[in-house]
Order: sequence, then structure tokens, then C-alpha cells
Amino acid sequence: MHVWEDRTILTVPEKLKAVELLENLSVPELIERALRCDEAVVGPDGQVIVDTRPHTGRSPKDKFFVKESSSQEYIDWNDSNQAIEASAFDMLFDRVSAYLSEREVYALDCYVGADERYRMPVRVYTELAWQNLFARHLFITPERPDPGFVPEFTVVDAALFQADPQRDGTRSSTFILVNFARRMILIGGTRYAGEIKKSVFTVMNYLLPLRDTLPMHCSANVGKDGDVAIFFGLSGTGKTTLSSDSHRPLIGDDEHGWSADGVFNFEGGCYAKVIRLSPTAEPEIWAATHRFSSVLENVVYDPITRALDVDSEAKTENTRAAYPLAFIPNIVPGSRAGHPQTIVMLTADAFGVLPPISKLSAAQAMYHFLSGYTAKVAGTERGITEPQATFSTCFGAPFMVHHPTTYARLLGQKIAEHTVECWLVNTGWTGGPYGVGKRMSIAHTRAMVNAAIEGRIAPSFQDEPFFGLRIPKHVPDVPDEVLNPRDAWPDKSAYDAQAKKLAGLFFENFKRFEAQASESVKAVAIKP
Repeated sequence: MHVWEDRTILTVPEKLKAVELLENLSVPELIERALRCDEAVVGPDGQVIVDTRPHTGRSPKDKFFVKESSSQEYIDWNDSNQAIEASAFDMLFDRVSAYLSEREVYALDCYVGADERYRMPVRVYTELAWQNLFARHLFITPERPDPGFVPEFTVVDAALFQADPQRDGTRSSTFILVNFARRMILIGGTRYAGEIKKSVFTVMNYLLPLRDTLPMHCSANVGKDGDVAIFFGLSGTGKTTLSSDSHRPLIGDDEHGWSADGVFNFEGGCYAKVIRLSPTAEPEIWAATHRFSSVLENVVYDPITRALDVDSEAKTENTRAAYPLAFIPNIVPGSRAGHPQTIVMLTADAFGVLPPISKLSAAQAMYHFLSGYTAKVAGTERGITEPQATFSTCFGAPFMVHHPTTYARLLGQKIAEHTVECWLVNTGWTGGPYGVGKRMSIAHTRAMVNAAIEGRIAPSFQDEPFFGLRIPKHVPDVPDEVLNPRDAWPDKSAYDAQAKKLAGLFFENFKRFEAQASESVKAVAIKP
């Protein structure tokens, strides 16, 4: 039996020593502390505005897993899942502990997972008050602290501590270390709070498949008849925007589990991109980011009036807002719902050749889940200044701990069991590649997605020759000429060349999974 299957076997870390340990402070108390320590400024509507530079995105090359006997056979060791020795972790933890012992430290007891059968109690220690507020917003926090709370995992974030690579065995002064044996995450050298969120969800991505439950990097909502839709996609593909629908209550924004009973949210909040946020196109997100206590990361503002400039990329394109789910007026109570009837796989195609919407067979859905094609959007990771074509398996490769086929197998089983309709939606470019074409209209994309979810797309399709996709001939409220990407290109031969190029990239990428893939998935694999 894997050690995590017996949840009575707990290793509870000793409480960190600090000049003052401030436990489970309220939102106002954390804001007062953040302002008093010059960690933040107040926005025009009472937001907490922070600057995380030089880190304005994740540092995936600085994330490591401790190589130890209880977990090493389950981890798919690769460029995303790098190994570090337990001795290196222990020495670095001792140094971080000594560093924090001379400072005020904030502690939060919270949960990850809305379903009590699968939720994980987590204690989060942070050096910065605003990061503790971030964790309070993003995770599930009880109204009053539970005196009997026992964490199953502990996060220690020493944001201002700098590692010494030669001494500590890290790649740089930044580090995100996950230790399953000690049930601990150690973070330092970065003020970017997204590392806290993503490292905790990475742990869930490890634990849940061991209990036959699928962890998903997706958003999810539900219609008035209980019809659940989930949206796969990497940052910048539109998960948050498209799942925030006034007619469909939100289950969650970014991370979910799919158990034998249905879908449940991991989170207690949302972490939305703010760049070029529109009150017209995204009214619910706009309203949530303009409320007291919302955390705004790296958003440009006027130093006198504090007026926000959400269109500015002066600090980064990856400007972010963290706020509790309660700030969204249309949410599902309890953050749980039934089994999905619709899966939407989102991609931001920088080549500009994928259709804005296409119907997928079950085998094609598995293929595109394994492929996870999109474009990395500027600012999401350090060093990315413009969209770059990438394949991120399961639409979240940096956070998937097991081999991709472990997650793909679970998804395939659930699609078959619940007869799920699957769609591929391109929110990227049309009429040409990035730099030549234009970004898809949000209004058109939303109309296509809503029509697909509500079953309003007539079963009349045209075949797409390069990727084997089926393109609807008509979608309500969308011009027919928008639907076939080749029609949007002035130069058809240029489109053909670009489509062949992308098809070749799909073909090369699939070689990583071909040996483990089912015959049905191999049959629909894209050929160059």
C-alpha cells in the first residue's frame, strides 16, 4: 500500500520558530501588516497592490522533487520533474528555518479540495503578509480556525531568502522543492505567489490518481439543468474568461478533481489574468478585481490617484488578481457538481491555422489531451516575451507528477463512462500567424462555446484536411466565414504551408507517447 493511501500516517512538522508567529490572521489584519511593512499599497477600491519583480511568473526550471523511496517510483522524472537529494533539502530547510527564526512569520491553516473525502489540510507559512492573504484567498479557509487542525502538507515560503546554488544544490537563488517524505514544500528566492498555489496543486496531482480520481488543470461551470462543462487549457487560453458566465454558475477557476461522484474544485478563489481586462467582455472578473482586499500583482497604477492601468505591460504581461470565489456573484455552493457532459479543450494557436471550434471524437480528445498544444503567453514564465508554440501534455505538464498516460487513461475512462461531448477551441490567432493575423474575437469564441455546451450546433460538419478535425458549418451568432481558418487567410498557399508545419510538430511530439497510446488514439494521430 502506498503511504498516502493511509491518511492516519502523518508527519506533522514542528512549528517554525519566529520572532513572532502570527497564526490565522483575518483579512483586515493581514492587510494592515502588509501596509505597515511596505509590502503593498492600497488601490482605488481597496485592493492590495503588490510588486513581485524581478519574478513576475513561475520559475519552472527551479522546481525540484526530493528523490526518496516512498514516491520515486511514481514520479515521471523529466525536465519538469527534476530530482534533488534529500540531504540537500534538509540542509536548505535548516538554513531557511534559521532565517525565518529572526523574522515575523505568518501561518494559515486551510484546505485544498471542496470534497471532504479528497481534501488535503495544508499549513502555509509565509514571510510576507500579503502572500498569506493570497493563500487565504486561493485556498479553502474555514470561517474560524479549527483547534484540532492537523496538516497533511506544509508550505514554507521564505520569499526574500536567496539560495546559494553551489552550497544548496539549486539551479539558482530561487527554489521550489517538494518533499513527499517530509510532506513539505519549500519555496524561496521569489515573491511571485503563484508558486504557492501551483506547488500545492502539484501535490494534489500526485495524490489523487493513487485514489482513482483525475486531477485536472481546468475551469468548470454548470447550467441550470445541472449540465457540467469543464475547460482545459494553459494560462492565457481563456479558461477563466470563458467559464465566468452569468448564465452558468462557476464551480471553480483553475484546478479540479473528477471523482466517482463528479467534479469538485480544489480552490477557494480565483487567480485571474488582468492584462487588458475589459468590463464589457469580462464583467464578473472586472468587478471582482475592483473590490476591497483583492490582491493585484504587478498591475501598473498612478502613484497619486492610484488609478489602475490594466492595459499596461510596463511591469509584465502576466499581471494577476487573486480574490475569493465569494467575489464572483454566480458560483456553485460548495464548489461541487455532477459529472461533465461537455469538455472544451482550449488552445491559443500561434500559427493561426487551427479552427476556432471543432468537434472531437473520444479518441481525438485523448490525443489532444496528451498533446496539450498551445502557445506560451508572454509573461507567464520568466524569459517568455512573446507567444511560443509548445506542447504541454494534459494542458499542464509542469504540474503533472505521474506519467502523462496515467492521467490520460483516467480521462478516457470517464469520457466513455459518461458519454462526454468533446470540442477543441482555438482562442489564438486567425488570418495569419502571431504578428500577422489577429486574435480571435472573445465574443465569437464565447458564442461558439455556449452553443456547443447547450447543444445548439447542428450536426453538419466539413472535414479539415491537415488535422483530421470536423468543423461546424454553422454556429449560431457567429459568421460562417469565421469557422474555416483557411478562409481567413488572404494567401491560401501560405496557410497550407503553415498548417503542414504545425501538423509536423504534432507528429514529432506524439512520438513521446506512441508506445503507450491505445490503438484508437494512434489511429487518429496527426500525420505530417
